[in-house]
Amino acid sequence: MKPRANRHQGNQTTITEFLLLGFGDLPQLQTLLFLIFLVIYIVTMAGNILIIALVVADQHLHTPMYVFLGNLASLETCYASTLLPRMLASLLSGDKSMSVSSCLTQLYFFGSLVVTECCLLSVMSYDRYLAICKPLHYAALMNGRFCLQLVAGCWTGGFVSVAILISMISQLTFCGPSEIDHFFCDLSPIIGLACSDTHTLEVSAFIHSSIFTLPPFLLTLTSYVCIISTILRIPSTTGREKAFSTCSSHLIVVTIFYGTLVIVYLLRDFDALRDLNKVLSVFYGVLTPLVNPLIYSLRNREVKEALRKAVLRFFVSCKDTDISG
Repeated sequence: MKPRANRHQGNQTTITEFLLLGFGDLPQLQTLLFLIFLVIYIVTMAGNILIIALVVADQHLHTPMYVFLGNLASLETCYASTLLPRMLASLLSGDKSMSVSSCLTQLYFFGSLVVTECCLLSVMSYDRYLAICKPLHYAALMNGRFCLQLVAGCWTGGFVSVAILISMISQLTFCGPSEIDHFFCDLSPIIGLACSDTHTLEVSAFIHSSIFTLPPFLLTLTSYVCIISTILRIPSTTGREKAFSTCSSHLIVVTIFYGTLVIVYLLRDFDALRDLNKVLSVFYGVLTPLVNPLIYSLRNREVKEALRKAVLRFFVSCKDTDISG
């Protein structure tokens, strides 16, 4: 990795805000993009909040698997709210400015949630590995206390590790240009605008990204390979097809999520890939929070049953209210 040259020359003024260009190169599509991202945000929030409510309200879902799913839904809710409201406001008003402190705050929460999701997805895959490949030992290995420790470790690891990088970024000097060719404050575009030396930060960011991307992905991939291998030995054709369909859809989503992260954060120095970063960021920053509740939860039989019961209770309650009124 090559260190960036120091661009600090003469008496340059330190900038106090960045200009997020977003999708400004597509002015004729601003209204359409606003409507698309608004629908995505509404569906994302509704789907994830519904899952959280079901996991909290239904006693049958108070198991490690659904604790992880509830945490994933909570994470995706925060994830979407970190990026989309600011982007929607920019598309609607045309105001692309963002203070340096606000930008770093957005980067901190976004980065922390990405790291947390990497860890949580690997934990969820390990949980499914134990449930399918080690069913007799599952209750002993994945008890309530260990489940909560894993969840706490994912969240703590994400927010603490990224805080170290943000503290290093806050020491940088930004003296222009102030334009960020992205729709949110991401790591690489911000580092690219620094006037001070960023070599130490770039090395630290690369190591951080490697630690929190590759090992979780390899653990997830290994877990699903073992799961699929076990599934293929199931005698029942129907059961095998159903289990394989569920696990393969999980694996596809996970591969897309990790694959785009690897390209954006570990292979960002390749010119051919750098131009794709904004598009790839839409996959893991916008579409993942939308797709995860559909893939992981709403296709799940027990979640669908809990949803059916909740809807039934709602209509019964409404009917009783009408009668009493």
